[in-house]
Amino acid sequence: MAEKRMLIVPAELVKRIDENRGDMSQAEFIDFLIDSQLKEESKEPKNYITEERFHSLEQDIKKLLRSFLDFFVSYGLELGKQSPQSEFEEIASKLQGLEKELDSNSDSNKGKATIKWK
Repeated sequence: MAEKRMLIVPAELVKRIDENRGDMSQAEFIDFLIDSQLKEESKEPKNYITEERFHSLEQDIKKLLRSFLDFFVSYGLELGKQSPQSEFEEIASKLQGLEKELDSNSDSNKGKATIKWK
């Protein structure tokens, strides 16, 4: 037979144990709670992401969006009507401004993802 010890706990805690233990004894209920708590801690959280991984994802998405934008602009310029040089320079300057803005925002807004619509 297992050795038994006495545990002194506040009366309010004993009341909470008795209200929630159902058909289990107090010892079985406490053992069950301890086991279930330890099992939860041993599992890796699957629904959470670390701040570093989120920041990495944010940077990768920005790079992907830049590459899509570069592709579609160059594709449109090659296949579309012949655009004047000034229009091309205007688009290029807007892209460079957007890239600088994204780079500056990535340092100041760590951990935040923002979308700016115009």
